Amino acid sequence: MNSKYKKIETKIIHSGEPHPLIDGAVSMPIFQSSTFEYWGADKYEDVRYIRLNNTPNHIALHKKLASLENGEEALVTSSGMSAISTTLLSLLRPGDHFLVQDCIYGGTFGLITKDLKTLNISYDFFDGNDINSIKEKIRPETKLIYLESISNPLMKVADIKGIVKFARSNNLTSIIDNTFATPINFLPLDIGFDLCIHSCTKYLNGHSDIVAGAVIGRGEMIGKIRDKLNRLGGSLDPHACYLLHRGIKTLAVRVRYQNKSAMMIAQVLESNPQVEKVNYPGLKSHPNHNVASTLFGGYGGMLSFELKGGLDAAERFLKRVRIPIVAPSLGGVETLITQPARTSHASMTPEERNRMGIGDNLIRISVGLESTEELIDDFIQALQN
Repeated sequence: MNSKYKKIETKIIHSGEPHPLIDGAVSMPIFQSSTFEYWGADKYEDVRYIRLNNTPNHIALHKKLASLENGEEALVTSSGMSAISTTLLSLLRPGDHFLVQDCIYGGTFGLITKDLKTLNISYDFFDGNDINSIKEKIRPETKLIYLESISNPLMKVADIKGIVKFARSNNLTSIIDNTFATPINFLPLDIGFDLCIHSCTKYLNGHSDIVAGAVIGRGEMIGKIRDKLNRLGGSLDPHACYLLHRGIKTLAVRVRYQNKSAMMIAQVLESNPQVEKVNYPGLKSHPNHNVASTLFGGYGGMLSFELKGGLDAAERFLKRVRIPIVAPSLGGVETLITQPARTSHASMTPEERNRMGIGDNLIRISVGLESTEELIDDFIQALQN
């Protein structure tokens, strides 16, 4: 999408805003109406109706999101999983095959291994840092490749440039979930990805008060996904649109603070004798640090770590922390801490989690906007024997 604004900080504030302002309102009003007057639309999808994702609140968001990710078009949905499921259902047919990164969000894993499987859509998982492992799994019926910019919950960073190059040379649609990195730290469409997905519940909204999703990218593909979404009904309501629109405007300042805070916390945890391993791509010890440093403008506000002492140590730590809220989800202004084996990846079998490297002693932290010093002090006291 062409934008008259060059810098993302300006796009965040001004892209997609109505011109002229609606009755002079600086903030986008909430159009709390399911139905709009018919103005002679020739096509069904142009009839103004909430389920068709074309109300004034939807349109403003679509323009803003497309501008942020440098995409041709964007589409908001009722949740991140709605964005993922509708996208995959729009682009895959029975008999198709696709390739998936081997460490992904549990909800996406379940969709792929349970629901798509029943539709005769096959898949193979690949090691994101081994292009040869991808080459070995491609078939004549392979249609697309799917990965996360920073994987959930182990914070892996794949050979993203190599993967998108592979996808292009093999005529595969390339899709990346950019939720953890955000457009502040990484712009996947700029290096050749066809589609970029977000759980807007997380960083884009940033205040833990809505559930929403988005898919951004090539106009032709967004059109197909919009048609499917209009039939499936996963539209975002106007009030949630308003809250997401408002939340996006502080994205840059929030994410940059969280980048810095997460780095400091990761360094402290890595030096603590009670911690077995820290997963954060900003650390030089991270196996994908060099890849992340080449790709990203920041390493994100998410980290995870493994505690010595197994499950008992993890449960003790969660009971001792005072500032973070023990809760699933991520990306908000408050620090959230969780045990993936019991939340985000609980739907997986123990065997599946073990194959991915998700143990019961793994703790995931979504760093918020509290004082970094106070958070560090809190984690240190919670780790003491």
